[in-house]
Amino acid sequence: MKKNDKVYPLKIERLVLKGGRILDPQINLDKKADILISDGIIEKIGNIDVKGFAGEVVDCTGKIIVPGLIDIHVHLREPGREDKETIETGCMAAMAGGFTALCCMPNTEPPIDNRGSVEFIKKKAKALLVDVHPIGAITVGRKGVELTEMGDMIDAGAVAFSNDGSPVENSGVLRNAMEYLSMFDCPVIDHCEELSLSGDGVINEGIVSTMLGLKGIPSISEDIAVARDLYVAEYTGSAIHIAHVSTAKSVNMIREAKMRGVRVTAETCPHYLVLTEEAVKDYDTNAKMKPPLRTEMDRLALIEAVKDGTIDVIASDHAPHTIDDKDTEFDAAAFGIVGLETSLGLIITYLVKKNIISISDMVMRMAVAPRRLLNLKENRIEEKNRANLTMIDTEMRWSVDPKKFKSKSRNTPFSGWSLEGGCFGVYNNDQLYLQKS
Repeated sequence: MKKNDKVYPLKIERLVLKGGRILDPQINLDKKADILISDGIIEKIGNIDVKGFAGEVVDCTGKIIVPGLIDIHVHLREPGREDKETIETGCMAAMAGGFTALCCMPNTEPPIDNRGSVEFIKKKAKALLVDVHPIGAITVGRKGVELTEMGDMIDAGAVAFSNDGSPVENSGVLRNAMEYLSMFDCPVIDHCEELSLSGDGVINEGIVSTMLGLKGIPSISEDIAVARDLYVAEYTGSAIHIAHVSTAKSVNMIREAKMRGVRVTAETCPHYLVLTEEAVKDYDTNAKMKPPLRTEMDRLALIEAVKDGTIDVIASDHAPHTIDDKDTEFDAAAFGIVGLETSLGLIITYLVKKNIISISDMVMRMAVAPRRLLNLKENRIEEKNRANLTMIDTEMRWSVDPKKFKSKSRNTPFSGWSLEGGCFGVYNNDQLYLQKS
């Protein structure tokens, strides 16, 4: 049977990944070698004779094998909006995009704001190749008033807390949440937006919004919220993670706060590193997102922040929507784009291939740092450890075709883009997935 005739993911007891470049910046590992995996455990790293081997052999010549990537900002929509995405389809999209783990945001219907919701997600994802780590809501119903039973949710498997999609407007509530979670060494992840400033804006406020006659969202709606969060974190000594950073001033404030010793981490998304507000000039609703695409100055500041480590994490903010949600007038269209299946290719094409960051830097931002900030067990490529791996092909050339997405949704501004580099395969939970060529 040919490779592409097999139904992936495959449950495999014994596997050899042959001839790949093994790269793990956590342990300064960068060498060409084979990996023997038995019952999900890395049995040997070295030269492995596969003659007569009773198991699966995957030729990884020319490929890079790294610790499994994790996307910490994903909207799976289940429960409540399974027409957009489900836990299973979202994990299939993650797998195809090169991720072996993801964190799902709590703005579902109903929200992930109690132990039962966390347990539901963990149960639904239990048998999948991709690990799912729920992020719980900070407040009941995400209404910004009453704190959830966060300790109980952590016990059930929640790894962080956020009202994502909605900011925590009340500073006292934010402070209480951060101080409480500091006892668990668990971060708050905040969607930084001053709603009184962003109002009913739909794109970045500036020249493009004026030209198009669309209401704008000013950059200060993010900047003010970021400043507030940093001050609360500094005062309480608690950890804060700033989601989907999009402005140059936010970057500068985060950089300065880190220098002062504030416990802050931050993420941005591939679309903010590649696109600007110019992408909405033809009223393409697939380029409508929140925070909105900003200016070229902001984009360049974000790239520099990824390069120097001010931005710790690259995450997709995968936000699936139905065709009806997007195929409407711009003002009424939903915010958000899908990103699980394009993130790796975009970062390789526009950052790694342009020598802005190295493959090792990319692995730090997309595999190592995300696990560290969430206090997840480190995933190292070492003998006797469980195998949790992403195989990357930096030379593959492919065109983004939303019709081929494993996600239920197709809302991407990158349709038709030519990318270089992406997922060759992944291995996790004793399961192997190889990308069809």
